[in-house]
Order: sequence, then C-alpha cells, then structure tokens
Amino acid sequence: MRAIARDLRALLGDDAVASGSIRHYLGDETEGRGVLGRADAVCLPRDAEQVATVVSWCYDRGVPIVPRGGGTGYTGGAVPIEGGVVVSLERVARVRSFDPLLWRIHVEAGVRTAELRRIVRESGLYFPPDPGAAEQSQIGGNIATNAGGPHAFKYGVTGSWVTGLEAVLPPGELVRVGGAIRKDVSGYDLKSVLIGSEGTLGIVTAAWVRLIPAPEVSLPVAGFYRDTASGASAIAAVLGNGIAAAALEYLDAGTLAAALATYPGELPADPRFLVIAEADGSAPEAQRVQAELREALVEDAEAIHSPASPADVAALWRWRHGVSIAVTAQRGGKVSEDIVVPVDRLREAIERTLEIGARHDLPTCSWGHAGDGNLHSTFMVDANDDAELARAHAAAEELFALAVELGGSISGEHGIGWVKRGQLARQWPPRLLELHAAVKDAFDPKGLMNPGKKR
Repeated sequence: MRAIARDLRALLGDDAVASGSIRHYLGDETEGRGVLGRADAVCLPRDAEQVATVVSWCYDRGVPIVPRGGGTGYTGGAVPIEGGVVVSLERVARVRSFDPLLWRIHVEAGVRTAELRRIVRESGLYFPPDPGAAEQSQIGGNIATNAGGPHAFKYGVTGSWVTGLEAVLPPGELVRVGGAIRKDVSGYDLKSVLIGSEGTLGIVTAAWVRLIPAPEVSLPVAGFYRDTASGASAIAAVLGNGIAAAALEYLDAGTLAAALATYPGELPADPRFLVIAEADGSAPEAQRVQAELREALVEDAEAIHSPASPADVAALWRWRHGVSIAVTAQRGGKVSEDIVVPVDRLREAIERTLEIGARHDLPTCSWGHAGDGNLHSTFMVDANDDAELARAHAAAEELFALAVELGGSISGEHGIGWVKRGQLARQWPPRLLELHAAVKDAFDPKGLMNPGKKR
C-alpha cells in the first residue's frame, strides 16, 4: 500500500524507504523455483535505532516485517510471502570495533562475509565460517540461518563464533545478549535461540565475533574414485584414522559431469566420485596432516591431486564454490535440499538420492560436506517447466523423509524458511513442536516477524 511507504518515508527520510515493487528485494536463490513475494515497502535503515523504529511502527499497526540480508538463501527465508515491509540491513554495515590483539571484532549485520574475512586476515586473524556467496552474504543473515560451509567440519558453524548479539525484538526494543566475552551461563541461552531463528523472533543488528590466528598454510588433497563405494570408503578412512582435516567434501558423478570441465588440475579418465580434504595450521603441522590425508585417500583412488601453492589452493576452492552454479547451468534450474545424516549413513543417502530422482524422472546429483554428513541433494530442472518443478518438489518431500529415516535432519545449514514449512513435523514429536511454537509466541505474540517461516 502506498500509505505504508509514505508514512515510513516521513518517519525515516526519503532515502531510507524504497518501492515495494523492486524485484531485487522480493526473492532469493529460490526464485528459480517460483518463490517470489510482494512487499508494501522496502526499508533501508542506516543504523540499529532506525531498525527499531521500523519494527515499532509496523508492530503497532499489524504490518508484517521481513528481515533481509544478502538474499543468498536457499529456503525463501528472506522472501516477503505475505507482503508487509522488507527491512534490508545492507546499510547497517559498520565495523564498530576491531581488537586484533584480543582476537575479536564487533560488526553490524550488513557487513559482508568476505569483507569481514579480509579485514581480520590483514591482521593475521581468521574467521573460519565460509558459507557460499561470501561476496554477497552478510553476517546478520549468516547468524539468522546459522550458516556453515566446508570448514565447519573442523571449526563449526557461524554460531560457534558469536559471543554476543544486538537485536531488535518486538514490539521494537533494541537489546543486547552476551558481548565481548567468551563465557556466559547467566540465564537461558537466548543468544543461541536467536542464532538460526531466521528473523522470526527479531532482527540481528550487530554481533561480537571471536577470531583465531590464521593458519600459516592450507594444503588440500583431492582424491578421484571410480564409484561412490570407493569414495565413501576413503571418507571413512579419514574419519576412522582420526585425521584432523579442516574440511572433508564430496562430489558425486552427476556433479562432476556438470563441473569437471573447469577443474583446475589434471584428471583421470572418467572419474565418478571426488573427495576433497584439507590440512591447515603451521607449515610443519599442515604438511604432516596432508601426508596423513594422502595415505588415507590413496588406497582406492584413480588419481590424487595435491595443490601446494596459494594460487593453486585458491583455484581449487573457487572451483568447489562454483559447483552449485555449474549444476544449475545444466538445465537452467535446480531444486536442492541440504539434508544431513549420520556420517556412517552418507553412502546410503547419496545412493538413495539418485533413486528418488529416477523415480521422478529427473537428472539428479549431490555434493556436500562429507565430514558433517551434509548433502546438497539436487534435482536439475527446467525452471520454466511447471510439471518438472512439481515433480522436483515431490522428490524433495521424499528426501526429507529419507533424512529422518536415516536418523538425520531435514536441514543441515540452510534452515527451514518458506520452502520447508511444515517439515519439522517429520522430525519432531508433538511436544517439541508445541515448545517451538511457544518460543515464537513469547518473542513475537502478534506473529509479524517473518511470518510463515521456520515452522
């Protein structure tokens, strides 16, 4: 409604309110699946106080509020499905303080992941979480989804590095929980309740983040295998030998078929499975662990690739981060779900993903974070073919059932958002669902914070 935008401009200034028709703010990475919203207005607050002003104004008037970071999510979490006001944090993007000698930084929600990593790296420090789209994703969005990435295997997900949060909670109050401290067991762990809440409880406006000294070197090892069984055995060998890898990734045959043409190294003939492991630390430590990784991966490998120079290492990881784009390019779209299973059920989950795709007559592949049992199980589709999209969504329902059957979860790192709404009932008994709803009601009694998501 024009009146909403008009009133918000009077409150915040013309430069802080944009039209609700700007497509950029109405979708995320699920747009190719047909998930696109509508908004009455888009707010671009300059600071946390303006965020609080917007939330207070909307809450008083019963207007839905949809927080937005970089828009790189895969579950429709930042899409304004029910209209209302999109609150984009892109201008709330200051580094409030940086204390390299104390290994900590205080940043606002709109700081981009790659920017944070660059800032701290210049002082010899390291922020380990590395979700995809680092040049676009923002720290507030990473916290809202508790984002992971390849190096979560050794270092943990985003929430493991957050010591405190500033957030705006309904009906518009700016609060702080935790801070520049490493321990806090006072009261319930409300910081962790907000982390991963996908904007359904409040809007994160800033965070205190802990850092560590940057590893001196990173040395990956890539092993190519003739089939899934051989690759899964190699993964089991790394885990079973207690090797302290920083990352442990896999790509199956369908993924390799889509991405292998740009692989930055020599290839064996017709590889069908790839394992990427990485050693990091001081030079002697990384070299020792890399040798252990090579020994574990080599037994059934068709070929082993061990890039050593920083440029070659960076090229390998750029290629790995581009896999999703390469898969999407095969048919113009994909439906990809981030299920997670116990690591000893990983091979079964990979193989049964292919069976599900075959039943629905869809080209299928998977890749992901093998050490965490986290698969990106993917059905390649023509994004303009409604029948294919419907089959892919039906196949995704089977994936969720498979994850629960194998003792896993419907989401390892992308969250629930809109596209997985209602799926928690597969995983949780009624009492847990009641408690989940009660937490939502306690924070957001009017149900206006990112309505329809995370349920």
